[in-house]
Amino acid sequence: MSADELSGAAWQQFICQVCGLIYDEAAGDPDSGLAPGTRFQDIPDDWACPICGVGKADFVPYAPAGVAVRATPALPCAPTAQPRAAGRGRFDAGVVIVGAGRAGWQMAQALRAHDATLPITIVSACSGDVYDKPQLSVAVARGLAVDGLVRETAADAARRLNVRLLCATAAVRIDTASRVLRTSAGPLRWRQLVLAHGAEPALPAVLPAALVWRVNDLASYQRLRAALQRAPQGPPQRIVLIGAGLVGCELANDLALAGHPITLLDRQTRLLPAQLPDAASERLLRAWRRLPIRFVGGVQVSGVERLPSGLLRVHTLGGPHHDGDQVIAATGLRTADHLARSAGLAFDRTAGGIVVDEARCATSADGIYALGDCAVVGGAASRYIEPIGRQARAIAAAITGHPSAAIGDSPPTVLRVKTSHLPITLTSLLGEAASDAAQWHTDRDDDEALQMRRLSASGRLLATLVAGPARPQAAALDVGR
Repeated sequence: MSADELSGAAWQQFICQVCGLIYDEAAGDPDSGLAPGTRFQDIPDDWACPICGVGKADFVPYAPAGVAVRATPALPCAPTAQPRAAGRGRFDAGVVIVGAGRAGWQMAQALRAHDATLPITIVSACSGDVYDKPQLSVAVARGLAVDGLVRETAADAARRLNVRLLCATAAVRIDTASRVLRTSAGPLRWRQLVLAHGAEPALPAVLPAALVWRVNDLASYQRLRAALQRAPQGPPQRIVLIGAGLVGCELANDLALAGHPITLLDRQTRLLPAQLPDAASERLLRAWRRLPIRFVGGVQVSGVERLPSGLLRVHTLGGPHHDGDQVIAATGLRTADHLARSAGLAFDRTAGGIVVDEARCATSADGIYALGDCAVVGGAASRYIEPIGRQARAIAAAITGHPSAAIGDSPPTVLRVKTSHLPITLTSLLGEAASDAAQWHTDRDDDEALQMRRLSASGRLLATLVAGPARPQAAALDVGR
């Protein structure tokens, strides 16, 4: 195609098969250096998905208009929307999906890829708007305003996929004998039930919920950003952030870019101990010397109180206290188990999720599936973006009777630590369990980058790591200065 023909062609969209991100040629990807109007075929081969980090080859053409639409409209997305009673012949709820986060919407998309007319009902306790959760911890670094984080409203997504959406509706109990889901808006009789309700922040008892922010969804992030707003002449707010894992480190980097002094606390003595080797943790700490971040490791938080001055004081066992205007907890996730218990589903309390098989993500009860943050596969909860698409496709194939590859037949897992002062990409080969005998080996360590490999005792490659170089920063948003 000639340049003249290309310039006159309609803009196309391409969807990431791993995380569901849509690349729109008209909009481009300015954060990655792709100007609006950049054709997909002109994207450099080393470009990576800004959400999950996979390459250009993992994108396929996307045509949302190709989904057939039935005459029956979706239910309105409003707190007062009432599902018509199941079992009275008023409508067929079909496949009921609990949860309208990434897993829930990808589940609906995967079902629609096989069947354009299958009845689908989504039950969501929140608004159900479609957004990329990883963006919450990097919004400032990427110059993203809060009102621009929603990629698609819940109502638009429901119309596009032709699903019935019940938002502001809590799933209360599962009756396996009658195949009914009891909700706060009434009962729903399901053909198949898919649990995609995710996980919620695990808040230790010593952290009072009324005094501590947890950033796990768009609504909570919007409230945090509003609380950080100050008059232009006001000083930036001091933030005590508890937890130096993936979310904690990304939030610390992001909020520090807006000028907020950050005190980052963790029980461990280094950053991201569960994900990174010592050399990468130390390199990230050095990169942060240009930011107002103070890491205090090896401490255990014992309580939080509000002082008469309005400041919040975080106490530690046998150590000094730390004062701040805001306290944020990034202390991990846990899966609520009330739905699993009501249905008698096998639940792994060590891994923290509903046990599913490796072929179809089927639970221990007939006709019930689970995916995403709330599911445990092979004894492990994989709370990252990459597995969700594969799990959704496996469940959709099982429900619609199509063949599907086992969940375990998958590409390596790519974890991107989106700390913009030192971006880190960790690629792990699935199926290779880490052991004490596995060792990290350094291939490069200079001012530009750190490159490492993790090898098993027999010399088998288990993982690779690349840290740096730092990318140019977007202009920091005014979120509290």
